[in-house]
Amino acid sequence: QVQLVESGGGLVQAGGSLRLSCVASTRTFNWYTMGWFRQAPGKEREFVAASKWNGANFNSYAASVKGRFTISRDNAKNTVSLQMNNLKPEDTAVYYCAAGPSAIVPARWDEYDYWGQGTQVTVSS
Repeated sequence: QVQLVESGGGLVQAGGSLRLSCVASTRTFNWYTMGWFRQAPGKEREFVAASKWNGANFNSYAASVKGRFTISRDNAKNTVSLQMNNLKPEDTAVYYCAAGPSAIVPARWDEYDYWGQGTQVTVSS
């Protein structure tokens, strides 16, 4: 069982930045694909970004956030972070950290085994 704890959400004006972090309780953090998803009220869960580790980082992003968001991981600290810049009102959602096996398709939420409790991000216009 892997526990994931997110932090760093909040309220920010459009154009601002936030950094989300997720700490995982596992001794084998580097084996996992780590993903960030979000869900806005009345909408389906949406892929944001993911990080695979296979001796090197392989990152992927949703088209809507590419160039604005950056995912990074620190295997020594069991942490994955999401730096969000140039935030837009449409980025408002609850953001979830997820962990899944290394061989999954990163954008498919149903392939992840573990989820955090979520952190609210609100972007005002």
